[in-house]
Amino acid sequence: MKHRIIASILLLATLTTPSCIGSFSLTNRMLNWNRNIDNKFINELVFFAFWVLPVYEVCGLADILVLNSIEFWSGNNPVDVAAADRVVEGSDGKYIVRPDATGYDIVSMTDGSVMRLDFNAAEQSWNLRIGDDSTMLFAFVDDSHIKLPAQGGRYTVVETSQAGALAYKQMMLESCLAAR
Repeated sequence: MKHRIIASILLLATLTTPSCIGSFSLTNRMLNWNRNIDNKFINELVFFAFWVLPVYEVCGLADILVLNSIEFWSGNNPVDVAAADRVVEGSDGKYIVRPDATGYDIVSMTDGSVMRLDFNAAEQSWNLRIGDDSTMLFAFVDDSHIKLPAQGGRYTVVETSQAGALAYKQMMLESCLAAR
């Protein structure tokens, strides 16, 4: 009877887990959390305790039987999707940052307003969208230059160095003073 139960479990495992190694997100998340403990002695104690209390074993089994299968068939691991959203505290409130394939939605937890940061692969640019209005923040020109907004709706190419950043800052300060 025991042999039939074990054989049934193994057969079920082979049918429900495709031949995909998977990312083992849950297990890796637990291991990374443990690696971030600063004290090496506490780190070792937690590591040992998680093996004795079968935390790592349960995470590994959940990854093998469920999460990696979902990742194989859907392309997304549920652990990674849930972990994607981040809460960020700014000087004027808290925000939820939701990444996706082309950028980020930034949602204010105070008033529910939404900003969107989009990467346009064709133009190699990052754009800020609020409602229907979109503004280019910067665009990559090459490995050492970016295109930034200048006065009057124009754009200027700046070297990605400290000297380039200082020159851009000086140009913007002068245009602001000239506007006064």
